[in-house]
Amino acid sequence: MGAFKIQECHLKSIAEICTYYKNDPGDLIKILYSVQKELGFLPEDVQREVARILKISVARVYGVVSFYSFFTMTPKGKYPISVCMGTACYVRGAEKIVDELKEQLKIKVGGVTEDGKFSLDCLRCVGACGLAPVMLIGEKVYGRLEPSLIKDILDSYE
Repeated sequence: MGAFKIQECHLKSIAEICTYYKNDPGDLIKILYSVQKELGFLPEDVQREVARILKISVARVYGVVSFYSFFTMTPKGKYPISVCMGTACYVRGAEKIVDELKEQLKIKVGGVTEDGKFSLDCLRCVGACGLAPVMLIGEKVYGRLEPSLIKDILDSYE
């Protein structure tokens, strides 16, 4: 988490978002979601700033960020890839999809490509079990995947 340096423009954005929600700690999840949408992720310095503005502990902010899987403390690629590892997807070959993505992108799960274009993560369940195995790139869902389809899908993001 040490590489991110919070800047004045970030402080202003965080303050504006907190003000929009009337600095109400009861809206912490909404605030964090909006901040993450603005900055792309929620590093330690950002969490500290939210806690300071809302007058709550950093531990409380961190607890929410670390509990909910849609929050991230690390930067994501321009096109974040998430592979569903729910039961249906796993049984139908999600692990092979992850292996193919790791090979094609030359990164591990949780990593970002050198050019910052793609990041790779796994999810517990996307809720599209009938399309298993499933991955998302951004908000676009790809279903009934096979490892042989991965290269063409990635190439479409060139």
